[in-house]
Amino acid sequence: MVALATVALSVFITLTTPVRLGLDLRGGTQIVLETRSTSTTKADGAATDRTVEVLRGRIDALGVAEPTINRSGDNRIIVELPGVQDPKEAAEVLGRTAQLTFHKVLGPAGPDTEKDTGKGSAENGTKGSTKDDSAKDGSDDGSKEKPGKDGAKDGANDGPDKERVLKDESGDRLRLAPASLTGNDVKGADARLDQQRGSGWHVTVDFKKGGSSGWAKLTGEAACRPPGDPARRVAIVLDDKIISSPQIDPSVACRTGITGGSTEITGRFSDAEARELSLLINGGALPVPVETVEQRTVGPTLGAEAIEASAWAAVIGTGLTALFVLVVYRLMGALAVVALGCYGLLSYAALAALGATLTLPGLAGFVLAIGMAVDANVLVFERAREEYAKQQRASARVSLVAGFRNALSAIADSNITTLIAAGLLFFLASGPVRGFGVTLGIGVLASMVSALVITRVLAEYAAARRFVRRRPHISGIAGIGVVRERLLRRDPQLMRRPRRWLAGSLVALVLAGSGLFVRGLDFGVEFTGGRLIEYTTTESVDPEKARAALADAGFPRAVVQSSGDGGLTVRTDRLTDSEETKVTRTVDDVAGGAEKLRDEVVGPSLGEELRRGALIALGVALGTQLLYLAARFRWVLGTAAVVAMIHDVIILVGVFAWLGKPIDGVFLAALLTVIGYSVNDSIVVFDRVRELVGRHRGTPLPQLANQAILQTVPRTVNTGLGAVFILAALALLGGDSLTDFALALLIGLLVGTYSSVFTATPLALELDGRQRPAGGGGTVPARRRPAARVPVTGDRRG
Repeated sequence: MVALATVALSVFITLTTPVRLGLDLRGGTQIVLETRSTSTTKADGAATDRTVEVLRGRIDALGVAEPTINRSGDNRIIVELPGVQDPKEAAEVLGRTAQLTFHKVLGPAGPDTEKDTGKGSAENGTKGSTKDDSAKDGSDDGSKEKPGKDGAKDGANDGPDKERVLKDESGDRLRLAPASLTGNDVKGADARLDQQRGSGWHVTVDFKKGGSSGWAKLTGEAACRPPGDPARRVAIVLDDKIISSPQIDPSVACRTGITGGSTEITGRFSDAEARELSLLINGGALPVPVETVEQRTVGPTLGAEAIEASAWAAVIGTGLTALFVLVVYRLMGALAVVALGCYGLLSYAALAALGATLTLPGLAGFVLAIGMAVDANVLVFERAREEYAKQQRASARVSLVAGFRNALSAIADSNITTLIAAGLLFFLASGPVRGFGVTLGIGVLASMVSALVITRVLAEYAAARRFVRRRPHISGIAGIGVVRERLLRRDPQLMRRPRRWLAGSLVALVLAGSGLFVRGLDFGVEFTGGRLIEYTTTESVDPEKARAALADAGFPRAVVQSSGDGGLTVRTDRLTDSEETKVTRTVDDVAGGAEKLRDEVVGPSLGEELRRGALIALGVALGTQLLYLAARFRWVLGTAAVVAMIHDVIILVGVFAWLGKPIDGVFLAALLTVIGYSVNDSIVVFDRVRELVGRHRGTPLPQLANQAILQTVPRTVNTGLGAVFILAALALLGGDSLTDFALALLIGLLVGTYSSVFTATPLALELDGRQRPAGGGGTVPARRRPAARVPVTGDRRG
């Protein structure tokens, strides 16, 4: 009933709730903003929350489809703008993030600006508003001005506390006094239509209690100048851009100014112009200034290709895995394939129900967890085979029940260690890597439900059928298997000389680890800061030729690499928009045409923070694994498993150093997954060692360890092959963005499988020193112990 209810609920969620795709899959721009403290306001969580609300209103009003904006930590804001492909366009949306300021106009800055350029008037909201017919004389009215255009800022600008020169709405240069008011003094602004007086659309600005007196003083000083004088204006400045510079109405008294805390900006505004001006005034009233520390742009083509490639990898990898399971385990394998389909359904439904965002690394984690779901089934079926072989007249159903019972501890321990890695990714990582942690964690939980609930229901029901009882070979568990049969025949003594295996592991460690010193690590933009741009080119381009062209263009430190399929990636220090345009133009000239697929900008402070976070995540992962293993096993076994993990990590990082592959956030996700894989294999072996120690007291530990290895080899081989099918499909079909990820996991899988047998186990024997007799009594040297042999579980007749 639990299995049916779970599947039915998953089907309902899948049909009714779509999964939200990340920008790296659907295309768009992600911008990470960081709030900065000022002399008067601290950029704490409360200030950041207020900033989020201001920016949310601005983004919504500017019409970006399905935008999301969320706070991350105390002073980070993550903004996602689907469909926005040009980073300049994204900066246009969020560019007006400086504090709003109000300035007294001192006069024109040059002889060519002597004429009056006022585009509106400001007056007390209780008096009749004054129309300005020049607002529609063909020039812009301030609400249409967009920051970031050339010429928007003229002369020195040392901040709102300094005198500055800026261009007004018509392009005339004005000298502005230091800021008299800021956005903190604004209570709100609203666009209104005055139908009674016929003055059309205008903008009403309300000031806070403290700001009303400042506004009265500012307008009172301007009112002392004669009508038509440019100095009879006030300038409203946002992000070093004058968005409105209205003249003071003639009815306003000198020195008295506009009182009452409310004012109107009038003119021949259209409804859109009035609303945009009010939006700018409201949106400019940020509690604290913000700075862009990271920006990622992915084209829709790249996202669609990633989805298609991952889908093909999932279909082919899962198909090969299912075929392998069917051949090895027959009927039980067929039921495991059905449960595997239910696993995919459960995982998808969980992602949809939690509102999780599916990113590209997350999609890879979804595919990867298929191999982990197979692992639990393989553990159960191999233990069931052992039980069937031990009890000559046991039924398939009894063997299955015993198999589930005996495999439970190994399944739980291996999945908990992987959940630890997934949890660390969620709490210590950010962006797509964090999404990978979420997907991996959901996949692990879904695989346990799939194997321990759904597979068990189906398998026990099928094993109890009459046709299976009469033909037990159909079940797939009524035999010891090819691998186990060969081990029975040869009975190799692998742990007779454990130090030889440790010497081999040390050699591999030195060879791979030397790459860290010879080649060094190529940290990605995420960890170093800078800009990474990926292009698809019309013609295939030699990276050296493109590198030389960029050096001639003034970018000698640019790193150019081929990204496959004729593409190029360019990694540089942080660039301005004009420098980025120059880089794109150079690549376009060299390639005979280039289209930007991806654009990532990471600030140096964020890169350092991510690098530090990666080291913390790695250290915490190793420490947490050690604590868990020490609690579940003897300290000797736990320490050996953790040292084997460190061995695997160094080899994987060293191989990537020799290959010149980038060390980025996706690699970090793969590295932590390898840690989980490595400890999984060690746990399966040590779980069997612990079982044999309790069953065969007085037997030398090396002999028990050797038997544990031989008994778990079938599971290791079958699980490894299942995972290899998935990872090979990702490496070959997953596209450039997933190739390195799959390659890291393939290397980690091979090294982890080796180390769990030939590094962790020999090291545990060496740490144990003198072997202990089962039962915890005094130690006895191995050579004086009885040479009892523990047969590999199985029956040749199986």
